[in-house]
Amino acid sequence: MKKNFKLYIGLAILGLVSSCKPEIDTPTLSKGTADFSKFVAIGNSLTSGYADNGLYLEGQKVAFPNLIADQMKSVGGGEFTSPFFPADKANGSGYIMLESLVDGNPVMKPVTDNLAIRGANPKGKPLYIKYTDPIQNLGVPGMRLDMAFAPGVGTVMGNPYFERLLPDNTPQTMTYFQYATTHDYTFFSFWLGNNDVLGYATNGAVSTVIEDGVPVEDPTKQLTSLPLFTQLYTNFIKTLTTGGKKGVVATIPDVTAVPFLNTVTTARINAGLEAATGGAFKNVFIQTKTGPRAATAKDLFPLTFSTAALGKPNAIGPGYGLSPLNPVEDNLVLDEAEIVQVSTRVAEFNNVIKQVAESNSVAVADVHAFLNKVKTGYVYNGVGISSAFITGNAFSLDGVHLTPMGNAIVANLFIDAINNKYNASVPKVDISLYRGVKYPN
Repeated sequence: MKKNFKLYIGLAILGLVSSCKPEIDTPTLSKGTADFSKFVAIGNSLTSGYADNGLYLEGQKVAFPNLIADQMKSVGGGEFTSPFFPADKANGSGYIMLESLVDGNPVMKPVTDNLAIRGANPKGKPLYIKYTDPIQNLGVPGMRLDMAFAPGVGTVMGNPYFERLLPDNTPQTMTYFQYATTHDYTFFSFWLGNNDVLGYATNGAVSTVIEDGVPVEDPTKQLTSLPLFTQLYTNFIKTLTTGGKKGVVATIPDVTAVPFLNTVTTARINAGLEAATGGAFKNVFIQTKTGPRAATAKDLFPLTFSTAALGKPNAIGPGYGLSPLNPVEDNLVLDEAEIVQVSTRVAEFNNVIKQVAESNSVAVADVHAFLNKVKTGYVYNGVGISSAFITGNAFSLDGVHLTPMGNAIVANLFIDAINNKYNASVPKVDISLYRGVKYPN
């Protein structure tokens, strides 16, 4: 009897423990009011997976649309194909890698083997091996909103990343707009407009380049006008949403939020200058559109700015950058007034994006707002991210494009926007599965 009593107590305790087991609510996955069965992604280098100053297979595989498409499969999403470079030509266009850190300073090494280059155009620019099978990731590095409507961009003299996607018999009148909007899709992502500002900003708010000693207008360095941007963006989204089709668009980041323009500071340049000249010179001088002056903390130098030439003679005279008589060229610095101009245009473009999205009932991923928060440092799912070069996790070695982790974070921004707009529950990406900058072994 005593033995049975113990048994009853044991069973009672077991029942009590079982009844107290916590219940974990498993979220119900749903497509909501959207149809993800045929998802296409329209955009530029960010959409394609471009990273580390090049397009290569590893970056292509972790492009944010690919990550989104993987998550969509749990709620009815279909196959999503990208124009991957083959494994034996995995390094694509070539890219840069971090070879070492010397006294904390990064040393980069170009990767030039196993490239996917099939030849060159008449101007000596590379042409990449073709990929003309059906695809859903339509991202084309270098694509601008204005160029999306220009004929000839897909020819051998145009954008080589677009040209590789087109059959040889494609009419020269084909535009990226026509190419993108004639695909078969039920849902789209759209992220164009960045390059309509970025090329201008990274060239010091100068729209020309020097060819054979002569300044020549470069269409990739133009700042698109607000009326033209409004017209083209409205046309593109209105066409994509014909028949009630749904999608998600993204805002344009502030150019000052990326490492390319917030790593090489005036303070660092001045400190190096003072040390190198024994205190004889303490300020670097820059050329602005209103005349030369000493650079201040409000001026931004590009990541590619080299201090090696400072103080040396050049065509103008001795002491390059050391006096207003021989300042650093305008195209090598984005000065305070130019920052205001560019930031204002970005804000105007983003207003257009949000207004067009609202009038066409599509979701908005506000990348601009998010990256401004990231700029000063942000903890995302327990991982520290920022706009710091190399250590910030989000940006690759070119200071503009995303790391695999950065792509995962942006994918989640798009997924959040999709879920909120269409009452869906697409699962988010686990960013811990993706790396930041790859350090040398």
